[in-house]
Amino acid sequence: MSTANEWNVAASRRYGARMRAQAMLAEQAPGFVVEGHLQRVVGLTLEATGCQLPIGARARIANSDGSGVEAEVVGFSGDRVFLMPTSEMRGLMPHARVVPSGRAAEVQVGDALLGRVLDGEGRPIDGRGRLSCDRHQRLYGHAINPLERDPITKPLDVGVRVINSLLTVGRGQRLGLFAGTGVGKSTLLGMMTRYTAADVIVVGLVGERGREVRDFLDHNLGAEGLRRSVVVATPADRSPMLRLRAAYTATAIAEYFRDQGRHVLLLMDSLTRFAQAQREIGLAVGEPPTTRGYPPSVFARLPGLVERAGNGVEGSGSITALYTVLTEGDDPNDPIADAARGILDGHIVLSRSIADSGLYPAVDIESSISRVMQDVVSPEQLQAARRFRALFSAYQRNRDLINIGAYQKGADPRVDMAIAKWPQIEEFLRQSVDKASAFDEGRNALFNLLASAEAKPATPKSS
Repeated sequence: MSTANEWNVAASRRYGARMRAQAMLAEQAPGFVVEGHLQRVVGLTLEATGCQLPIGARARIANSDGSGVEAEVVGFSGDRVFLMPTSEMRGLMPHARVVPSGRAAEVQVGDALLGRVLDGEGRPIDGRGRLSCDRHQRLYGHAINPLERDPITKPLDVGVRVINSLLTVGRGQRLGLFAGTGVGKSTLLGMMTRYTAADVIVVGLVGERGREVRDFLDHNLGAEGLRRSVVVATPADRSPMLRLRAAYTATAIAEYFRDQGRHVLLLMDSLTRFAQAQREIGLAVGEPPTTRGYPPSVFARLPGLVERAGNGVEGSGSITALYTVLTEGDDPNDPIADAARGILDGHIVLSRSIADSGLYPAVDIESSISRVMQDVVSPEQLQAARRFRALFSAYQRNRDLINIGAYQKGADPRVDMAIAKWPQIEEFLRQSVDKASAFDEGRNALFNLLASAEAKPATPKSS
């Protein structure tokens, strides 16, 4: 009996040791990948079963020919997972394998990005070979505690006189550029990229026409601007998920350079097409449309993207961001334009009527505002900008009367002053595309214009 007990105890010990060894091997082995199967394709929405993936996870749907379609999880319902492709869906078959990638969305970063043109996935499309970057940045980043951000206290020279002097941009500010089609939006962005005092420029072209991408690179940005820029371009014919990714990729690259202590100018064209891409995704997975067909997720995504820009923590750099907003039908109360005004630190409005008059850049200074200007300029410049606005508004309010000769001189001294100085005012607002205007130059020009306008004529002496 004693021998049998000893044998049982020894066998039990051997079994326990074997189980512990197997458990250790299981811990050291790579995790199992649970594959799913494609069950349904409706429009751009892929429905899969058999795999449990979180929102934002990547997966690959295997084609019958051995190739695959990259996709991202955008929702789920019960045991069904909804994915949105980031590439063409040709070749997909019923019950195709859905293989989770097991990696987070990220983009290569480093100084080798400067001068390069990437797609929404961060892959080079400029024909200059692979990227030689050994670091990666998470695509969706992380929020910075607002109390840990450096305050906005310094101006950023963008090389455009009317903006530098009347709508001064603070380093780390988030601004909106509101414009309809054909009023010089891309031209103004190109001027900023060439003439700004920022260390690095990151340009996100989201949902632009393919022709406009090439035109922006060749004519608006130019070789000089491209040397210190990173361009992320996803044309309008790409999937909505890839267009969405382009905005996040550009932001992640800007965050990397900011964390390196550099001052970045992020230009994103456009916030409206970012919202339209999210609208396509939301409606495809069954989200209810609310404001003019935009689902609620659109208005949740906008601040999440914009708030990633701005100053970093103390000792790091900054991201000064300019987001273009396309006002559909020149309607300033377009839902995206209205939402953008509430989450940005100011807005610059481009006017079609000003553009039609031949005045470029066509900035409507009456409708534009920089909410941090008073924190980054001297009291003298702030007061001068207000006096200039008053002169400009006085002329615009009486423009029709002046043009038909119905205004009587002497009725309003301010209007008289505006009429006398209107040629100089127009010259101040006009700027050639191929000529930069430094910050100090624009400020001094503003002071000189107002000094000459407000100078009282000498009273003739009586004989």
